[in-house]
Amino acid sequence: MDFGFILSSAASEIFSPTTAAYALAALGLAVHFGYSGLLNFGQAGFMAVGAYGFAISTLTFGVPFFVGLLIAILASAVFALLLGIPTLRLRADYLAIVTIAAAEIVRYIVTTNQLTAVTGSANGLAAFEGGFYSMNPFPEGSYFGMNNRDFFIRVVGWALVALCCTLVWMLMRSPWGRVLKGIREDENAVRSLGKNVYAYKMQALIIGGVLGALAGMIFTLPRGAVQPANYGTELTFFLYTCLLLGGLGTVLGPVIGAMIFWVVLSLTQGILYGLIESGAITWLNTVQAGQLRYILVGVALMLLMIFRPQGVFGNKKELAFA
Repeated sequence: MDFGFILSSAASEIFSPTTAAYALAALGLAVHFGYSGLLNFGQAGFMAVGAYGFAISTLTFGVPFFVGLLIAILASAVFALLLGIPTLRLRADYLAIVTIAAAEIVRYIVTTNQLTAVTGSANGLAAFEGGFYSMNPFPEGSYFGMNNRDFFIRVVGWALVALCCTLVWMLMRSPWGRVLKGIREDENAVRSLGKNVYAYKMQALIIGGVLGALAGMIFTLPRGAVQPANYGTELTFFLYTCLLLGGLGTVLGPVIGAMIFWVVLSLTQGILYGLIESGAITWLNTVQAGQLRYILVGVALMLLMIFRPQGVFGNKKELAFA
């Protein structure tokens, strides 16, 4: 078993585009749940709206990259409004149920056979990333062992993560952010002070949804394809895992949590595959090992919630509302 290769493969996940996408989407959940107390289990839906909004506008209407980006952001904002108007007055557990259903509705809509010409149905859409890579300023060559396209998407993805973290940090230090934290702790007390709790919740839902839409784009650009199977309910659960690993009411927590999540997944997969190939494990095949790694990550998360429920960078005070 080549431990050097396993470790290098795991380390490469720290700054992968997928990790950046998960960090952005988990940051959106931090705005929703960590700061506002909105139990949104439909973040995968926002990612799908962003990815499909960009892909459809590019392939069907032939718009430039930045116009497609704007359409994806506007689509996520509209989705947040449609979701939030009838649901934001619901209690947390009912809101969770509704948001799961909303995300599944989005996924089933794009897989409808009648919309195959637009959404590609179950096969999804492909070949829409040309406008993005046409802006690549890096000439062909090797950059830290990556080609210029891989390096470019990493630079863009993590620059976007840094920008969004900065904006969220500034928002949460502002009076607006302090109202959000008050709503999380006791929305009746905030309402008694004359604040429009519903409007603040809607604003938080839109901001977190936009972050999810940006994450959906970063998630799909390296693949050059968007497929509905990638936006199932389990994706939102993985994002919550990242959020809980790093800490609920923090800005950097979701980013560090996403890094830990993907490094641990890669590391456990590499070790299990290595043990199977070496014959040390004979009662598993590679397909079963791929599922076992999620079980191991789940056990690790359970232990984390028992011994450090605030996450790696969280504060115990942030758990007061939970």
